[in-house]
Amino acid sequence: MSLHLQNYKQIFEKLFDNDIQRINYQISRFNKLEKMFIKYFNEQDMRYFSAPGRVEIGGNHTDHNHGRVLAAAINLDIIAIASPTQNNIVTIYSEGYSEPFIVDLEDKKVNNKEIGTTNALIRGVAARMDDLGDTIGGFNAVITSDVPMGSGISSSASIEVLLGSIYNHLHNGGARASEMIAQIGQYAENVYFGKPCGLMDQIACAVGGIIAIDFENPAIPLITRLDSSFSTYNYSLLLVDTGDNHADLTQEYAAIPEEMQAVAEAMGARTCRDIDKNSLIKNIPGLRKTTGDRAILRALHFLDENDRVKNQILALEMGDFDRFLAYVKDSGNSSFKWLQNIYTARDKGSQNITLALALTEQFIDKIKKGACRIHGGGFAGTILALIPKEYVDQYCFLMRPVFGEDCVIKLYIRQTGAIYINKVFK
Repeated sequence: MSLHLQNYKQIFEKLFDNDIQRINYQISRFNKLEKMFIKYFNEQDMRYFSAPGRVEIGGNHTDHNHGRVLAAAINLDIIAIASPTQNNIVTIYSEGYSEPFIVDLEDKKVNNKEIGTTNALIRGVAARMDDLGDTIGGFNAVITSDVPMGSGISSSASIEVLLGSIYNHLHNGGARASEMIAQIGQYAENVYFGKPCGLMDQIACAVGGIIAIDFENPAIPLITRLDSSFSTYNYSLLLVDTGDNHADLTQEYAAIPEEMQAVAEAMGARTCRDIDKNSLIKNIPGLRKTTGDRAILRALHFLDENDRVKNQILALEMGDFDRFLAYVKDSGNSSFKWLQNIYTARDKGSQNITLALALTEQFIDKIKKGACRIHGGGFAGTILALIPKEYVDQYCFLMRPVFGEDCVIKLYIRQTGAIYINKVFK
C-alpha cells in the first residue's frame, strides 16, 4: 500500500492545522522514506507511523517524585515506514546512519554493551511488551527524525513510543492504549537504556496536545487535556537550542531525584509529594547534616513547583494568560536558584543555558511581555521562550549571532500523539 496525496492530506491537515507548508514538508519526508524502504527491503507492504517530540511547559523535575507537570506534543516528529516479518529480527535503517540497527528478539535480556543505544530501546520495548503478555515479532523499518537529539525535546521518548506503536499495531492489533505505550517506553529507557527518567516525556509524546499530568499515583497517572492555544493570545512558542548537547549528563539528571528522595526519606516519606513544606523548613537544621544543602533546595523547588503547575493550569482554564506567564517566569527562577540545573558543575566555563536565559530576560524586560525558563532536564540543551508574535523577528535577531543561525525553533502544538497513519485511512 502506498499513500497518495489525497490520503496524506486527511491526517496532515489535522496534525498541522492546515498549514500548507508543513503539510508539504511532511509529504516530502514520507516520499523519501518510501524510496528508502523499497531500496533496503524491496517490498510494497508499507505501514506509516509518526511520533512527536514534546515540550515541558511546567513542572521542572517533578514527575519522578510523584508531582504534577504541564507538557505538550509538538510538530517536530520521528516518522517511520515499517512492515512485519515472519521472524523475530528487527531491522531498522535510520536516515543519517550508514549501518542498520539489528536486534534479535529471541534474546530479551538487558545487554550492558547496548546501554545508551537505539538497540537497547528496541530490545527493551519488546521485552516489556512480552512481559505484559503482548505478541512480539520482528519488523523491517526505515525512520527519519526532525526531533534534534540532545536538545531537550525528548528524542528518546519519541523513538520509544514510536517503537511501541509499531509493535502494538503490527503484532497486536493496536490493543495497547497510548498511556500504556508510554509506560512501556519509560521502562525501556530506565532498565535497558540506563537513564532514570520520569514518565512525563513518554506520555506527552504518546497522547498529544497540551496535557496536565498528575503522578500522585504513577501507575495510573491522571491525564487532563487542556483546550488552550498560545496562538489565541498572539504568542509564539519558541525553543532556543544553545548548542550544548545533554546526552552525556545522565549522572547530573540522576542526582536530582536521588537528592529529592533522600530528603523525603529522611523525613519518613517515600517521595517529596508526601512531605509538607512547613515541616521541611522546621527540619532543615537536621537535614543539612544528613542530606546536604543542595538536596534541601531541590526539595523546596519541588514543593513550590508542584503547586505552581496547579496554578498554571487554572490560569489557562480561566484565560488569564498574563498570570500564566508569571508562573512560567517563577518556574524558571526556581529552577535556576533552587533546583540548580542551568549548567553542569563539571564545566563552569561553558554556560550556554545561563547566557541564553540572561539575554532572553533582558529582551522580555525591554518589551514588557513574555516569559522564559530552562527547558526539560537542563544542564545543557535548550530554553523555552513565550514571545509575542510581533517581537519574534527581533528576538531571533538578538539570539542568532550568539547561538547560530538556526538556534530559534518556532514550535506548534500537535494535537495528536503517536499515530499509526494507515489506520486513519481505513
